[in-house]
Amino acid sequence: MTFEDLNLNKPLLKALGDMEYVNPTPIQKEAFPIIMSGKDVVGVAQTGTGKTFAYLLPILRLMKFSNLVPPRVIILVPTRELVLQLMEDAKKLTAYMPRRIGGAYGGTNIKTQRAIILEGLDIIIGTPGRLLDLILEGTLKTKGIKHLIIDEVDEMMDLGFLPQIVRIMDLLPEKRKNLMFSATMPPKVEELINDYFINPVKIEIARHGTPLEKIIQTAYHVPNFYTKADLLEHLLSIDESMEKVLVFTGSKKLADRLFEKINPTFPEKIGVLHSNKSQNFRIRNLENFTNGTYRIMITTDIMARGLDISDVTHVINFDLPNNAPTYIHRIGRTGRAEKEGIAISFINAVEEAYQIEIEELMQMNIPMELLPENIEISTIFTEEEKPKKGANRRPYLVDAKVKSQGAYQEKKEKNKKVNLGGKYKKSPPKTKTVNRGRLKRKAKKKKKG
Repeated sequence: MTFEDLNLNKPLLKALGDMEYVNPTPIQKEAFPIIMSGKDVVGVAQTGTGKTFAYLLPILRLMKFSNLVPPRVIILVPTRELVLQLMEDAKKLTAYMPRRIGGAYGGTNIKTQRAIILEGLDIIIGTPGRLLDLILEGTLKTKGIKHLIIDEVDEMMDLGFLPQIVRIMDLLPEKRKNLMFSATMPPKVEELINDYFINPVKIEIARHGTPLEKIIQTAYHVPNFYTKADLLEHLLSIDESMEKVLVFTGSKKLADRLFEKINPTFPEKIGVLHSNKSQNFRIRNLENFTNGTYRIMITTDIMARGLDISDVTHVINFDLPNNAPTYIHRIGRTGRAEKEGIAISFINAVEEAYQIEIEELMQMNIPMELLPENIEISTIFTEEEKPKKGANRRPYLVDAKVKSQGAYQEKKEKNKKVNLGGKYKKSPPKTKTVNRGRLKRKAKKKKKG
């Protein structure tokens, strides 16, 4: 099937042709006729499967020209970067049709966003907090909303946006169409669907947790930050195929620390991106990575979801995520558009438990590699890596993976003892000591009286 087989108009087909898109993805083929028919839709598909165009194409096809001020479509996304990317995608698709598209997100001047809304919009794309502020102050009128689209909804749950999403849904007209797209559907999302969607059609393209076939996965057991940083520098220095590399860390603090550590080795070829950076800094760094100015981008999970950066050759999990689906989202940044990708993970002793969960989700083992001989294992641990007081640190294994015995292991005999109370069971009440002298004096007084 090609896009010409769908019920698209000429402006949309011409825009797709300019972008050199010919064949719709499975989620796009499935969603298009259902959204066109006017039904609520819940789309579940992995990262990199084309969910954005799956709802943009039918929405733009259904939308007719209007010069009214209030928007007719609200699209909710979790991050500022996704707002900007989605606006860019929507503007490319509407290159040959008059559609007004605007964005709203925190961390920037709200006055500019107010002015754009008051000029008139057809589609507004934004983060839940900022859109709710604009609705409550009366700038963003919601009476004309025909479609509400919630994208990357599971990520929004993780970021704590549920109260804002519920509040926005309560403020919108009841007669509207709801579309929701995500990679997973946690219980809170299911509750949201039950409360607000009307007989939604669920489109599930692939079972979540199945790794993308075109991604080659490998891993190293690496004990600490400094050894990981040395290994990363080594791999980047010897492997010329690592042309566009995303490096994921577990925190913003670690991202900055890693940048400071390896930036001297790769001057003006490395960027860092996380939510503590200013909006202009984030936009500039993202552009530099997208256009190839930067070879390496160190980031947190802000870039694991939704952002479509082409030609990422490698994903490095500098820190393994403690959430198995997040690993899938991260490695999904590479191996896109029919190209192969490589995902490499650095795993310390604590992260071995996360590795087991990830492998259980994927139903496959991640192949392990030995550390290169020239990598010295550092004995220095950062404050975050040092064992807590009283905790047992087991020896670190470099040459072999610890084999899992399953999530639930049989207890040893010595651990099967039943607590019968022992020295902790309640002691019998103490007998009161009787003062016999005092009793005799009382008896004498009574006799004299």
